[in-house]
Amino acid sequence: MAQALGEDLVQSCELQDDSSSLGSDSELSGPGPYRQADRYGFIGGSSAEPGPGHPPADLIRQREMKWVEMTSHWEKTMSRRYKKVKMQCRKGIPSALRARCWPLLCGAHVCQKNNPGTYQELAEAPGDPQWMETIGRDLHRQFPLHEMFVSPQGHGQQGLLQVLKAYTLYRPEQGYCQAQGPVAAVLLMHLPPEEAFWCLVQICEVYLPGYYGPHMEAVRLDAEVFMALLRRLLPRVHKHLQQVGVGPLLYLPEWFLCLFARSLPFPTVLRVWDAFLSEGVKVLFRVGLTLVRLALGTTEQRLACSGLLETLGALRAIPPTQLQEEVFMPQVHSVALSEHDLQREIKAQLAQLPATASGPPPRPQARLPGAQAIFEAQQLAVTRGGTRPEVPRIVVQPPEEPRPPRRKPQTRGKTFHGLLTRPRGPPIESPSRSHRGSTSFLDTRF
Repeated sequence: MAQALGEDLVQSCELQDDSSSLGSDSELSGPGPYRQADRYGFIGGSSAEPGPGHPPADLIRQREMKWVEMTSHWEKTMSRRYKKVKMQCRKGIPSALRARCWPLLCGAHVCQKNNPGTYQELAEAPGDPQWMETIGRDLHRQFPLHEMFVSPQGHGQQGLLQVLKAYTLYRPEQGYCQAQGPVAAVLLMHLPPEEAFWCLVQICEVYLPGYYGPHMEAVRLDAEVFMALLRRLLPRVHKHLQQVGVGPLLYLPEWFLCLFARSLPFPTVLRVWDAFLSEGVKVLFRVGLTLVRLALGTTEQRLACSGLLETLGALRAIPPTQLQEEVFMPQVHSVALSEHDLQREIKAQLAQLPATASGPPPRPQARLPGAQAIFEAQQLAVTRGGTRPEVPRIVVQPPEEPRPPRRKPQTRGKTFHGLLTRPRGPPIESPSRSHRGSTSFLDTRF
């Protein structure tokens, strides 16, 4: 099944890339409008100017200042104010600060700090010829309309080659998965190669473990979880998909493996990534449920999809106006799916897996639910085996020399008359009067 799943993903990606490829020299040397890039770097794109629902410049500036303040004291922010981080991620990280915020959210900055020089060694080492050939064939397919990846000898394709090769050397037991190409390409659009590499490591090993391995066991499990959530949240849509024979493995791998990089407008993709790096995989389920509802949520839409091909076409042909970031993302965040609900459904589906299933069993416990869990895990690792906390120095002062005990005066048969009244003040130094703290006294002892 995993091999068939990989072949379907390759075919779908190749069909989509070949139908929209605009990267040849003859096409790029055409008239001026076709050479103009939008604000995200796509040649001939429609995002040259902010849309009507885009926040005004003053609001963007305020959000930038908030992010600068939060990232300047990141450990304190994550320890005490993570709810604010989550809300700001849902509103969208400002474009000017994604290069600063993404490595902090996913914990890549800690990995890079703990492994100095590792990426340079991997980038300079020769790669496995098998993986190098496969990666080389996929380079031109990753965003061929983006100005970074137009030229085979440009820094975009060459950086992508180095990052993907470095991961095959870093995790040789997993190797290379074709879906890692668009993920690494989006990272390279915002980050230097070394930071993009460590972000890719965190996505593959912390956010989505078991997704990009040779068996893709986590993808199969999440596909069953997605269908169970559809049955609970969208029962009519679930019934229609079963009637026409559309299983989740026909459309879900392209969504989840590529983090929707090939399925949504690019501004919306960035907003999905902001929330995903903050809150974890539940964001992918929320986005998938929203897409299914937009495509098949009404009775008219389901009646128009009488078969398998029509239903798959509807899932891939949602009107772009409904996918704009300011319209789409509020619907995503309103989906009634919490982390507790997701974990409960995962446990239920794990219990139903057949014992004779091929490949290793899924390990959903290795997946951390977002930036807060990653931060806490890294802090715990530092406490256990990292830098040892500084032991406070205790200074012991020598004790004072003991004073000789005072001898009790012989008072038997004697009468002492003190002053009946006297003003408060420092005691009068006299060894024979031991009750100077009293205002008046008449002490007679026998």
